[in-house]
Amino acid sequence: MRQLIWFRTDLRVQDNTALASALSAGPTLAVFVLSPEQWLRHDDAPCKVDFWLRNLPHLSRALGELNVPLLIRHAATWDEAPAVLAQLCQEQRIDCLQFNEEYGLHESRRDQAVSQAMAERDISVRSHLDQLLFKPGSLLTQSGSYFKVYSQFRKRCYEQLHIALPSLVRMPAAQTPLELASDPLPSNVAGFATPSDSLRQHWPAGEAEAQARLEGFAAQHIDYYLEQRDLPATPGTSQLSAYLAAGVLSPRQCLHAALISNRGEFDSGNPGVITWINELLWREFYKHILVGYPRVSRHHAFRPHTEALPWRQAPDELAAWQQGRTGFPLIDAAMAQLLATGWMHNRLRMVVAMFLTKNLLIDWREGERFFMRQLIDGDLAANNGGWQWSASTGTDSVPYFRLFNPLSQSARFDADGRFIRHWLPQLSRLSNKQLHDAKALAGQAAHVGGLFGGADYPPPMVDLRQSRARALAAFKQLGEPLSHAGVPQ
Repeated sequence: MRQLIWFRTDLRVQDNTALASALSAGPTLAVFVLSPEQWLRHDDAPCKVDFWLRNLPHLSRALGELNVPLLIRHAATWDEAPAVLAQLCQEQRIDCLQFNEEYGLHESRRDQAVSQAMAERDISVRSHLDQLLFKPGSLLTQSGSYFKVYSQFRKRCYEQLHIALPSLVRMPAAQTPLELASDPLPSNVAGFATPSDSLRQHWPAGEAEAQARLEGFAAQHIDYYLEQRDLPATPGTSQLSAYLAAGVLSPRQCLHAALISNRGEFDSGNPGVITWINELLWREFYKHILVGYPRVSRHHAFRPHTEALPWRQAPDELAAWQQGRTGFPLIDAAMAQLLATGWMHNRLRMVVAMFLTKNLLIDWREGERFFMRQLIDGDLAANNGGWQWSASTGTDSVPYFRLFNPLSQSARFDADGRFIRHWLPQLSRLSNKQLHDAKALAGQAAHVGGLFGGADYPPPMVDLRQSRARALAAFKQLGEPLSHAGVPQ
């Protein structure tokens, strides 16, 4: 039976469930579908789309070693995907379409429509668990619902991992060559600007690069992950998120690499390894939330009553935040990192999100959308989950009265100002104490030619104490309690 594997966000040949299944079932072709209008609707960042395209040559070469041709098709929106894939299946006499599952609401509807189109043509469809460790719906509460609290979800994951670890998929053998060549690969698509060379160099494409980063992190940094993950100036995080989001790396590969470094343990042993595995499970948790509570795919708050929050319409303040012009160095340095690299340190994502949603009282959806338009690792579940956590509108979110003060956060996690000075060189002449002091920042910004050397840097845009009080008042109007059960403190 002739097989077609449809690649989406699983741009690898190793540990790829659908690819292994297809090659074991019969002669296999592969396809990647360009959908630029859909990507624009989803606010996919130009650097993210560029990363997909840069990974295609690596994927094509790896598939070539398996004698699997990679074809390129165009469906401007996902509404066109059923017809485009049906035509390809008819042209190539395909008997079975195989793909790895994706979990957003639009992705699920697309796959259902494609499956229906295939059924009408007597073409079978096989979908596979690949993007996650556990199939959504397989981990439920005693009442049969999806978990809402991460600690309870994690406990259930641990129970399952003790029973059986998800195994890596064996690399398939090469098939007999087909009389069909791979298609030319696009280097760009309409509507998406080409990122800078420096950004591209920061994120080399290909499975070999992803594997090298994973192996390097597991060998050199994972043991110290707990102590260093909150320090933005140190290489304490894995920086694998872009490769996971594009599927150049699988969560199973990450889990197994962590287990090897921790002698097979996932809930005991080295604290750094345990902490990193828990971060993998946070990623898993938000994907399950996406399936169990699809309203988050519709830009709705997970906690419905928080839709009544009196968010401020403050376009000038929003623009200042987006441009890194808030007058708070840690926030502005974090935004500079995002704009230059397509990535932001996780601790800083929480700091800048809380500043926007609490200190500025601007709707979390504005921040979520802006991040998706910049992030090379943009992922609906993780981005939405992180923003709603910070805004206190999401599942298992931070209590509304807990705000990350950007000055105390910088004093704690960038005490010597190394991160700030790297991204904001105009502040390089300030002392460490001044970098973390609102009065010093305001005073120096007011004096052209002071310690800033005449550089253009704004004073702090809000009073942290007053803006915090404003946010607390807004949440109290909703009847929010002064405690929040089930929330990690």
